[in-house]
Amino acid sequence: MTCQLCDYAVSEEKSKGRKFGEKAHPYRTDFERDRDRIIHCEAFRRLEGKTQVFTPGINDNYRNRLTHSIEVAQIGRTITRALGLNEDLTEAICLAHDLGHPPFGHTGEKILDCLTADVGGFEHNRQSLRIVDLLEHPYPGFVGLNLMYETRLGLAKHKTTYDKTQQSFFDEKNCSLEGQVADIADRIAYNCHDLEDGLRAGLIDIRKLEEIQLFRQAQDAIQAFEIKDPAVLRTRTAKAIIDILVSDCLDTSKRILNDSKIKSVNDVCEISDNLIALSAQSEQKLKELENFLLGDFYSQQTLILPSDEIRQQLEKLFDSLCRDPGQLPAYYQKLIEKQGLKRTVCDYIAGMTDRFWQRMIDQI
Repeated sequence: MTCQLCDYAVSEEKSKGRKFGEKAHPYRTDFERDRDRIIHCEAFRRLEGKTQVFTPGINDNYRNRLTHSIEVAQIGRTITRALGLNEDLTEAICLAHDLGHPPFGHTGEKILDCLTADVGGFEHNRQSLRIVDLLEHPYPGFVGLNLMYETRLGLAKHKTTYDKTQQSFFDEKNCSLEGQVADIADRIAYNCHDLEDGLRAGLIDIRKLEEIQLFRQAQDAIQAFEIKDPAVLRTRTAKAIIDILVSDCLDTSKRILNDSKIKSVNDVCEISDNLIALSAQSEQKLKELENFLLGDFYSQQTLILPSDEIRQQLEKLFDSLCRDPGQLPAYYQKLIEKQGLKRTVCDYIAGMTDRFWQRMIDQI
């Protein structure tokens, strides 16, 4: 079922288009093509081997960057369809929002940022743009995926508790509503699913969790006292929290959009604050859950990667590739002249899966 787009939704007619002109496809919209290009690119497939919270290979039931991105897209589509926005654009942004993450999660990102400080540093949202604009190269006539302007804008302006926006790349103060949906969908997904994975791993103290408002609200909603199977209980709890937050987001966003009197995509992009949001009450509840996960789950020793060891290994690999760029694939070697040696080496390492990084370390 195709829904009628609102006046302030992005459409092909309102889009700023692609950098390189292309003929229209006979049965796919431009934003459907963006989504498909992202799904079929190599960087998307490599997300399967990149850390979300647990390092890939520990347990096949835990999320990785790929499964997380798919779950973000599912939540994003639900919100977008209910608000009369461009579902294909939201899905494209959701699926691509984590392409720039390096191996070993935020630990890897911090180390790469230090190693490239003298050439601009490293930040994964900026890296997502480099991937879709430069590093992916499946077409003979141009580099990159040649995505629509609004898709790229959504990646550049992506912001959550752990994400920065990239103001220097675009003049707009904000991205479209579809990109803002991707922001809130990401935040809902990683909090609820990290909670579920933490419970599965037995790393969360259920007694402390019972003090969290969203958890208690979800337990009441599913009548948790009647569920004896722990696997069913943790899954239904996470789904209930998602439902609570998505429902609140829809109600709140509809009210904000109505009060804001926006009439066009340009109006949306000139407002710095996101118009897709949670109510003040739900925002407080979600922050409480985020703070709990940060203090009682993410910081546990079994999850904290040995950063000193990883730093030593990464510095060793970085130095080895800088001293002998011949180890780089041919396409990356060609980038050195224009992109610089350090930036090119950073691009190559950032694209590695956790497994491939370790394999490279073992070879040097």
